Amino acid sequence: MKKTYYLFNPGNLSRKDNTLQFVPTDEEGNEGPPRYLPVENVAEFYTFGSLQANSSLYNFLGKNGISVHFFDYYENYTGSFMPRDGLLSGRMIVKQVETYTNSAKRIEIARKFIDGASYNMIKNLKYYHNRGKDLSEIISAIENLASSIGLCKKTDELMGLEGNIRQYYYEAFNLIINNFEMGNRTKQPPQNEINALISFGNMMCYSQCLRAIHQTQLNPTISYLHSPGDRRYSLALDLAEVFKPLLVDRVIFKVLNKREIQSTDFDQKLNRVILNEKGKKTFISSFEEKLNETIQHRTLKRSVSYRHLIKLECYKLSKHILEIEEYKPFKAWW
Repeated sequence: MKKTYYLFNPGNLSRKDNTLQFVPTDEEGNEGPPRYLPVENVAEFYTFGSLQANSSLYNFLGKNGISVHFFDYYENYTGSFMPRDGLLSGRMIVKQVETYTNSAKRIEIARKFIDGASYNMIKNLKYYHNRGKDLSEIISAIENLASSIGLCKKTDELMGLEGNIRQYYYEAFNLIINNFEMGNRTKQPPQNEINALISFGNMMCYSQCLRAIHQTQLNPTISYLHSPGDRRYSLALDLAEVFKPLLVDRVIFKVLNKREIQSTDFDQKLNRVILNEKGKKTFISSFEEKLNETIQHRTLKRSVSYRHLIKLECYKLSKHILEIEEYKPFKAWW
């Protein structure tokens, strides 16, 4: 089974015959012992340190379908190297664009993303409410707002509603999480530990959605909730809305309440808080565990991992765009 590799150290990644060689370097530029990675075992790379590579390496990665996701020092997602899109379909692109330019069809899909996201948020809150946290007022407020999703006629209006839902949702973090304060949602830069985890986790979820889209015929630049823009894969942002409560927020609640991540796992600088290397490794370990966790799929009648659920969501969206079957967002039923 192919694995995802996370490169925290700076270093040199190169092709060595039909194998990948990674040579880490320290702050003084001294090289460490090389590590060899059989190319057939690599699914993708996430690079958090400075990576030296050449065009020969990227040609090799492209031929083997291996993508590379890049993050800067402050944990901001900066871009991806994606292999040549071998699944491109002219028919799908035409239908995606037609669906986007038809305002009724676009808002219909956008509403479904927010419907799935709010449902999964409420699911998280009810889980903790049933375990002694009094979240009844927040749950009612979100349910009341979610009942208005169908009334939104424009995506700007829908995004505003989604913002109000999230404001209530993040208020619940103060009641769910022990020992840390959520405060206001701050992104650029995150100003406390919980905000740092949300930003980092959301980027991990976004890149997983991008990976899943790339394995289908969907074009990641044509989206329905978020506006398509230059140099961004906005369809991954759309899909991530549905999965962030299940993949990111549940991991945050776990690692903080079980004290797997503590205040010493963050670097605190002027007006900015980010995870340090140990904190990133701990979070990614739990995030990978969640991605590989399986559920019994009610339709497929077999065990399916969260990682595969994202790909299934892409297939469902494809069928909707091709007018084969109506898209229904993934909603946790357990």
